[in-house]
Formats: sequence, structure tokens, C-alpha cells
Amino acid sequence: MIESLKLLFNVTARKPELSARFTGCVPDLFSILSRQKLPVPPLQVPVNSIINALMNMHITEETCPTETQIQQLVDILDRSMKAYPEAELDQAATPLLTLLRKIQESASPDVRKHMGGLLLPDEEARAKPLGQGESLPARLLRLSISPSLMNLRESISALLYELSDSNPTTFIHNVGYGYAAGFLSTHKIEVPESMMRADAQGADINPVTGQRLAAESGDSEPEMTDEEKEREAERLFVLFERLKATGVVDVENPVHQAMREGRFDN
Repeated sequence: MIESLKLLFNVTARKPELSARFTGCVPDLFSILSRQKLPVPPLQVPVNSIINALMNMHITEETCPTETQIQQLVDILDRSMKAYPEAELDQAATPLLTLLRKIQESASPDVRKHMGGLLLPDEEARAKPLGQGESLPARLLRLSISPSLMNLRESISALLYELSDSNPTTFIHNVGYGYAAGFLSTHKIEVPESMMRADAQGADINPVTGQRLAAESGDSEPEMTDEEKEREAERLFVLFERLKATGVVDVENPVHQAMREGRFDN
């Protein structure tokens, strides 16, 4: 089976026009994957072979995986993010994100809503700034701005954007402007100016952090450690450098400003 999957991947990668001929294999491959006992770490044979083969396949609404099978794919993603060091995730997990993007593109509205419920922050997460905590959506958001994950961060942001109906206003509401800004500016997607008001969604939500405004006043989170501050400063630096590179905005990187003003210790 592994050799057949490799052949299927190579044929569809080199000749994309032939992928439609193998559409009948798609439901069977999803079924096989859903019945696999996941290895540790999960993205190795046969799991990665099945994902790679499906990644280039022609998926329709009729051949999309069921909600149970999508749950299995999300579980693989969740386990992978825990099992692999960040340096390995860029190569290991990008095919899985590519497959999830292809599925949501062809899925029914109900299936897309189910995927969004698994991958986007829920209302409970808004008790804190989005991206905090160890839930899968929180870890995805943090990885989406990681400076070391060139491919994976783009795939994560693109998937979350597409699950937000490819609407910048909905995207910002779902993930917060802090996580959305780099992707939107890189792709030259205009952000409605009204979106940056705290009442833009008719709800008391901070548009930058995604946190409920009522929760901000009672926020009793402990102060960040020096290591956490350095990590956040690095992410902020990368975000503003990406914004400047697009030419969409002309703003000084606040990290540069803080260094110039002596607010960072050497």
C-alpha cells in the first residue's frame, strides 16, 4: 500500500490534470486513515503517505471526509504539534494543513462549520487575549506568527482565513488583528477602517487581541516571565517588519523604537 500511495502522490503531483481519474480512491483513503492506529509521532508511515496522496487529489463535496474523519485529521494535527519540535513542524505538518485547506474548499457549509469549531477560537477563549493557553486554536495562532515557520505559518493563516469565509472583517473578529495583520497585509487584503473600533462587531471585543473588553478589566494573569517577554518581542518585531515590507503601512517598528529609547536592556 505504501508504494501505491507513493506512486499516486508522484503521478498527481507531476500531472495534476490526472487527479480527477483517481477521485474514486478518495473516500477509501479517508476511511483507511480514520481507522489507523496513530504512530508516535503521528506524521510517519502510513499516516503521512496517505496524507501526501490525498493532498493532490481532486476532492468534491461528495468525496469530502465525514465529520468523524475530519476529527481524526484535526487530532493528527493536534498530536503532531505536541510531538514535534517547532523546527521540524514546517516540513512535517504543512502537507496536513494543505489537505485541510483543500477539504474546506469543497466541503458543505455544515462540514466547514464543524472544522471552524475545531480550529478557530471559541467564545470561552475570549476570557483572555487570543493565543494564550494550550488549546489547539491557541497553539495554531502562536505558530501562525512564528518567525521560524515560513511555510506552516502561511498555511495556518490561510486556513483560518478561509474558514472565516475569506472575509477580512470576520477573520479579524475570529483571531484578533494582532494575528491577522501580517497575513492580510502580505496578501494586500484591505481591512475596513471601522473594524479597528472596539464596537465594530456590535460586541465588546478588543479587535487587536480578540479578548472581551469586560474580561480585560478583571484580568488577573500573572506577569510574563523574561523569556515570555523576549518571545513576544521577537514576534512583534517580525510582524511589523512584514507589515513594512508590504508597503501597505508606514509605521516604525515599536521594538526598534524601544531599543532607541533605551527601554530594552542589552
